[in-house]
Amino acid sequence: MSSMKNSAGKPVLLKMVEAIQQNKDYLSEVDGLIGDGDHGMNMNKGFTMFGEQIRDKDIGFTEGLNDLGNLLFSQIGGSMGPIYGTTFMGMGEAGEQFEDIDLAAFAAILAAGLSSLQDVVQAQVGDKTLIDSLGPANDAVQQALAAGSNFADALHAMKAAAETGRDSTKELVAKFGRSSRLGERSRGVLDAGAVSCCLILCAIADGILAQIGG
Repeated sequence: MSSMKNSAGKPVLLKMVEAIQQNKDYLSEVDGLIGDGDHGMNMNKGFTMFGEQIRDKDIGFTEGLNDLGNLLFSQIGGSMGPIYGTTFMGMGEAGEQFEDIDLAAFAAILAAGLSSLQDVVQAQVGDKTLIDSLGPANDAVQQALAAGSNFADALHAMKAAAETGRDSTKELVAKFGRSSRLGERSRGVLDAGAVSCCLILCAIADGILAQIGG
């Protein structure tokens, strides 16, 4: 299969919830090294609330992304609620027109999420934020689309790019957030936002791959 029905995307959403729940302690551990140490707790709170909200609901992929974004934006504290909320709402709104999620549709959805985020934050790749995962992941998908790759291969490329981007943050100096106050002392530690973003992107990819094969 080269596409997933948008209306059949609930398992992908639940995969995202599961990824955060299973890694909540790790996310807080990473965050605690140069931040407040509450990233895992806040992310788990939001995603668990979302999981409970959709448990008995018939909901599609992009509708769910929009609902998740609204929930995170309005109910989760710190900077990550608005940041992820904006990203997911951008993705959801861009994808509501698609009945089928193929590579072209997914590329548009992912690009819209990144664009929405960059409308409200100044961070770029290299600044030790979640954009170090999201930016390269988006680039990989856009390049796969331009090259005529199939959807499954593009998703695998996205995962690899997100993981490489996440790992790159270990040697970067933080430019934004509380950790930016540490200057050079922020080097040598992964960015918690980049870690959680990578987990989410990989969960999305795995959830879609489970439906389309590959």
